[in-house]
Amino acid sequence: MQKNSKKNSNSRVSDIELDAVDAKRKKNESQNNFVEMLPLEVTLRIFSLLDIQSLCRASLTCTSWNNVIKNSDSSLWKPQCLTVRAVCPREIDDDLESGYSWRVTLERNYWKSKVKHEWLSGRYSNIRSPTSLPEKIMYPMDADTWGEILEAELER
Repeated sequence: MQKNSKKNSNSRVSDIELDAVDAKRKKNESQNNFVEMLPLEVTLRIFSLLDIQSLCRASLTCTSWNNVIKNSDSSLWKPQCLTVRAVCPREIDDDLESGYSWRVTLERNYWKSKVKHEWLSGRYSNIRSPTSLPEKIMYPMDADTWGEILEAELER
């Protein structure tokens, strides 16, 4: 009986020690997290200076960063999406008219805009067969997009 009592006592002590260590760690993390320390407007201004890839990486840093980035549709995602719109206006407009958020619209069209830009700029004009296509950077595109690319190729 004494053994069990001593074991339970040791268990409670170690639980208390673990809780204290956890609390200290969380306090340190919170002190180092500018998202929790600064006003939202300042945090959004900092995040707005990031490019799309950096913004996506920042959203993976921790839960508080993810929440701010994910829920700041018009202040963070809209400017990025309008940049992509320069290459894919039809696709962006269609998605927005369908009710997609700026963030989702950007997710749906970012890689397509990269590939479409490469095609429209003539990067692949010298390709003579499907086996010559760079497989790593290809992205599925609809018939209208291929039509735009074909028109650009015919004009060259």
